[in-house]
This record gives sequence, C-alpha cells and structure tokens, in this order.
Amino acid sequence: MSDSTLDLTLDGPALTARLVDFPSVSGEEKALADAIETALRSLPHLTVDRHGNNVVARTNLGRAERVVLAGHIDTVPIADNVPSRLDADGILWGCGTTDMKAGVAVQLRIAATVPEPNRDLTFIFYDNEEVAADLNGLGHIADAHPDWLTGDFAVLLEPSDGEVEGGCQGTLRVHLRTAGERAHSARSWMGSNAVHAAAPILAKLAAYEPRRPVIDGLEYHEGLNAVGIEGGVATNVIPDACTVVVNYRYAPDRTEEEAIAHVREVFADCGVAEIVIDDHSGAAMPGLSHPAAKAFMEAVGGTARPKFGWTDVSRFGGLGVPAVNYGPGDPIYAHKRDEHVVVEKITHCEDRLRSWLTA
Repeated sequence: MSDSTLDLTLDGPALTARLVDFPSVSGEEKALADAIETALRSLPHLTVDRHGNNVVARTNLGRAERVVLAGHIDTVPIADNVPSRLDADGILWGCGTTDMKAGVAVQLRIAATVPEPNRDLTFIFYDNEEVAADLNGLGHIADAHPDWLTGDFAVLLEPSDGEVEGGCQGTLRVHLRTAGERAHSARSWMGSNAVHAAAPILAKLAAYEPRRPVIDGLEYHEGLNAVGIEGGVATNVIPDACTVVVNYRYAPDRTEEEAIAHVREVFADCGVAEIVIDDHSGAAMPGLSHPAAKAFMEAVGGTARPKFGWTDVSRFGGLGVPAVNYGPGDPIYAHKRDEHVVVEKITHCEDRLRSWLTA
C-alpha cells in the first residue's frame, strides 16, 4: 500500500492507525480527502461527491429512511504524537486517535462492509472542524449542497467513549460593556468608574440559577458564566470602559432568538451600556423519540446521556435532522499530547452500528 492510499479491508483499529499516520491538521486535509474519495469511489454500491476537501458518499437503495454518518477529518496541530503507536494493552496512541479518526475509521468500515443496509446511508467526511466556524466543512456543504445532508436521523461519530450523547447545548458568547468617565485616581470623585459599574453584572451571575430541563428523557444543565473581564487605562486613571465576557450554554428546547432574549432579560437592570453578540452556535434536539433513534438505542445499548458541549449535530438540527453523538474515543483525551483510544471500543462501536444497520 502506498502512502497516498487507504485500504478499507483493514480492521477498525488498523485503519485508525493508518488515518493517524496520514497527517491532516486543520487546513491541510487535501491529501486525506483525496485518499478517502479514491477509496470510496472503488465501492460500486456508493455514489460519491466532493466539495472542496469534503467528501460525501451515499447509497441509493430506495429505503424508507436515510441515516447520515458524519465525521471530521482534521485534527489539532501534531504534538510529537505521530506516527501512531499500539501498546501491549490494546491502546492506540497518536494525534487524532480520539478526536476523531477512530470514528472516521468506523465510518469507512461501515461504508466498505455494509453494501445493503436496512436504511439508506449518507457518509460525510468534512474538513476544518477544529478551527473557526466560518471554515467548517459541514457548514460549507450545508450552504452549497444542503440536499447532500438530507436524512431522517444523523449520527456524528465525535468521541463519546462509546456512549450515546443526545443533541447538544447551544453556546452564546456576549460582551457586556459598561461606561464611565475618566479621571485621575487621586480625584476619583471627578469621574465614574466603569469597572465598579460591572458589579451588578457579576452579582447577577453569582446568583443565577441555571435551568435543568428534561428533553427526550435527558436532563440538560444550562450555565451562564463570566469567562473574562477587561477594563482599565493606567494604574492612576479611573477607567471609563469595562467589558464582561459572558458565555451562556443553553438547552436544546431554546431557539437562538430565545437564548439572546434571555440574556438581555437577565442583565436588563444591570446598567449595561451595550450588549454585543460575539459568537453564537445554536443547540440541537436529541430526537430520541424518532423511530430510527429508538432502533439505534436498542442496537447500541446503554443509556443515552445529554451532550452539554456544542458539536456539529447543531448543524443537522438546523436542517431539521435529529442527531446524536456516538463515537469510540474518550473526549477527555481530545487535543492532548497523550491522546489515545482503546482499540476494543473501535471494534465495539463498529459492531453496534453494523448490527443496527443490518438487523
């Protein structure tokens, strides 16, 4: 096998190792996208399309349902953890093992070994997930070819340690700005301290009681927190401006508009001069009541958990496709120098998906 090819007859752990040894730091995914495209085009039961460094393959068997299996092919920068290394305890070490080349290997294995699934399948391999949202390949596909993402249910093979995590919470980051008047600190009464004016904001945050709504049987846990504060001109100057950066993590029963309205309501009486939305990514419903999701849970087993963080299942939610996170890696090792995956979990994840798609 040459360095530019992928052998889809390898088992899941070996294919994961091969993918890890195929560097694809965000923005440098072309070679891996080329290899994935070539490997998938060799499978006669799939039609394959490409947009940039994003590859989409589909079955077209006329099944009653279509399921999307999606995963990103990029990694964070390599930290002296390539090439991969398999130890005697069945642990595969290397950049991307957890996030999320083990999940991508499972996708490729299902694509290669399940030619006649009981549901039509769409496989999405996309770039630039680990960087700015405007570069995200799944977002580019949604903008250019939304029909490629059509489905009744989606599984994002993000690391979840082999457990189902339903939907995801939204994340809203705002800048709350207070205003004052500069003065010499020796004559502070001649000015108005904008940092002091931020005290009601901090008090409101300290007293905030987050919601814990139950959706599809999953209890989400919201959070409203200061994640940064900036103010001050010089050590002898009363500051005339202060900014408190607040992050709101909200449950999937709230829309983006409702989340913004809630934040404005919370701080309405805090003397905020200006509220600026800095970043916003919506939540996604878990969709566990959907028939395909119920069959999925029966096949993979375990008890579904809520996804407190944000993932690209949100993009499927925006298209009306219920989605869950389910992948073999343990997310606590994502992006770490000692990133690794237990190979048994790769095999288990692949077997459970195959069982669901062939029963």
